[in-house]
Amino acid sequence: MRAVQVSTLDGPRSVAVAEVDDPQAGPGQVLIEVHEAGVAYPDVLLTRGEYQLRPEPPFSPGSEVAGVVRSAPDDSGLTAGDRVAAFPGFGGFAELVAVDVRAVFPLPDRLSFTAAAGLPMNYLTVHFALTRRGGLRAGETVLVHGAAGGVGTAAVQLARALGAHVIAVVSTDAKADAARSAGAHETVLADGFRARVAELTGGRGVDIVVDPVGGDRFTDSLRSLAPEGRLLVVGFTGGEIPTVKVNRLLLNNISVVGVGWGAFWLARPDYLRAQWEELLPLLESGAIVPPPGPRHSLDEAADALALLDERRATGKVTLRLR
Repeated sequence: MRAVQVSTLDGPRSVAVAEVDDPQAGPGQVLIEVHEAGVAYPDVLLTRGEYQLRPEPPFSPGSEVAGVVRSAPDDSGLTAGDRVAAFPGFGGFAELVAVDVRAVFPLPDRLSFTAAAGLPMNYLTVHFALTRRGGLRAGETVLVHGAAGGVGTAAVQLARALGAHVIAVVSTDAKADAARSAGAHETVLADGFRARVAELTGGRGVDIVVDPVGGDRFTDSLRSLAPEGRLLVVGFTGGEIPTVKVNRLLLNNISVVGVGWGAFWLARPDYLRAQWEELLPLLESGAIVPPPGPRHSLDEAADALALLDERRATGKVTLRLR
């Protein structure tokens, strides 16, 4: 089969397509013919050896796929020909992938493979962030950084579907359009966002900040929280890992909350299916649908990864395999 290979840890531009052996499904695994693969920021980190998982080269990145079941365990509830999304962890930039049955999810008929490839990483991460770690309640106000990217648009959509008022932080006017299309009630530019958020909330601040960016926005995000607000630390696409003076947390009884979705579910693999069951009604109703982003062929994987690395992507970047 054809697959994208990381042979050296020299970054996104060093990946290449190669012919490799077909995977064999082991016990408890589903073999999936991949139609579309989602491209996520951890894939960029994998190409440099900077992710917490560090497979030895050569390997294939790709943590999100959508496609058709080729084979499945008898007791899995899945059969050949079923349309599914899946979370292989890595290895998804390939024509075939074997995935633990607990990380394979049946798809509603209304969802295309392109849309479905944007679900497993971003929407399950954001669901964990907002519901379990953030304790989001209907009627609260949520501020989302990086709101035009994959994680950001997922946070905007899911927060709104759960009854929140959503303010999106973006870096350009074009990205503001993408955030509004995802469902943001208001958009603000990253430069000077604190003052604008204060204006929009009448000085009260927001209940939750979803922050996949980090960097120099962190302190102003803390200052943008309402009393008993929660800042959810999702990632650091901005590059710099910020620090916090903990006395700031005392002033308004605010919290900084880590969102380690992977670390959580690895110890509880059945949690993934439970999350999917909670999201399924929203997927079936159309309340959440990953907004389309740039699509690339498998041969253009380096360009797709570079879009994320250079923070030029809006919507969900995917690779087309069939």
